[in-house]
Amino acid sequence: MIRDTSQQDAVIAAPRGQFARRRLLIAAGTLALLACAYAAFHSWRASEHSVNASRLRIAEVTRGTLVRDAAVTGRVVASISPTLYSTTVATVTLKAKAGDTVKKGDILAVLESPDLSDALKREQSSVQQLEAEVARQQILAKKQRLLARRDADTAEIERLSAQRTLERYESVAQVGIIAKIDYQKAKDALNSADIRSRHASQAAGLESEDVSLALKTKTNELERQRLVRDNAQRRVDELTVRAPVNGFIGTLSVANRSVVQANTALMTLVDLSQLEVELEVPETYVADIGLGMRAEIEVAAVKATGKLSALSPEVVKNQVLARVRFDGTQPAGMRQNQRATARLLIDEKPNVLMLVRGPFVEAEGGRFAYVVRDGVAIRTPIKLGVTSVTAVEIQDGLKLGDKVVVAGTENFENAARVSLN
Repeated sequence: MIRDTSQQDAVIAAPRGQFARRRLLIAAGTLALLACAYAAFHSWRASEHSVNASRLRIAEVTRGTLVRDAAVTGRVVASISPTLYSTTVATVTLKAKAGDTVKKGDILAVLESPDLSDALKREQSSVQQLEAEVARQQILAKKQRLLARRDADTAEIERLSAQRTLERYESVAQVGIIAKIDYQKAKDALNSADIRSRHASQAAGLESEDVSLALKTKTNELERQRLVRDNAQRRVDELTVRAPVNGFIGTLSVANRSVVQANTALMTLVDLSQLEVELEVPETYVADIGLGMRAEIEVAAVKATGKLSALSPEVVKNQVLARVRFDGTQPAGMRQNQRATARLLIDEKPNVLMLVRGPFVEAEGGRFAYVVRDGVAIRTPIKLGVTSVTAVEIQDGLKLGDKVVVAGTENFENAARVSLN
């Protein structure tokens, strides 16, 4: 009976060379472990702090196009919101309420001004009086022209009569029937009649010019008075306040049946068909922005693009107001006074070293950054260029591919080396 296989096994001795190699490999591995442990221990001793890497945000230096931009906030406003004013001292009768929807031309209020109404009636009466005077002057002009023409025609008839008398005297003077003195008198009479005829004709022309000028003067007075009447009529028409645009009444500035002074604000209209975004731009960006600059707008999850259309010349609380007009069709669903965020695209710099923007920019003032090498964050001096909302330009101190701690450096306490675990 065979109990086991121990009788069948044979012990084989290992070669001497193989045993030596095994001991050599074990010794080399031990030395490598000791070296790694020493390096880690030396690095740990050189580090002033130790921080958990999971609490940090690390980004890599890349090369690309940096879009310089500015993130600002604002609100949606109506691009057209006219304020209506009273034109004179008057009593206001409101025909609409705040919030009412109106169309262009609708009557919103009526101003009662007895002074303007009376002035219009006086000017209308003056126009009628001058119209009558012009008509009378036209009649007088015709009459004077007729009288001047009559005198000229009479003088011409007398000249013709004197000429015929002289001709008769000439026909009989040759045979000595008429005395010479009578013949001379006939010649003198013809000359006198000829002079009177010429003067009468010239006087008729001058008289016609005189009456024409007098009529023109009266006509000009009438036209001037009509302009005065039309101006009075315009002022009376302005007493009826009408809506200049389609929209709704935003605010009422006066109460019904109240007496207002000239140039008093009555109400404000809002045209919701044309909306814009009013942005509050920090003063530091004012030197870099200009009209026509592109902007990316987001209002209640609705994204749109637009252009800078207006820029306020004054600075209020370190901010400047700017208006952005939408490109193309206005996005649907927007309301006045909605909060909006915008990204102003200021400039583009191609082929630059860039790094994701983070709190390290403000924490170190843009002069230092922590570069991660072999598990240790090393405080390295750097030089930054232009900045945007999402990235910053690296001008000096870092190279392509470096890994930099961009968030969480507030726990480093400005240490020169920080161990990451």
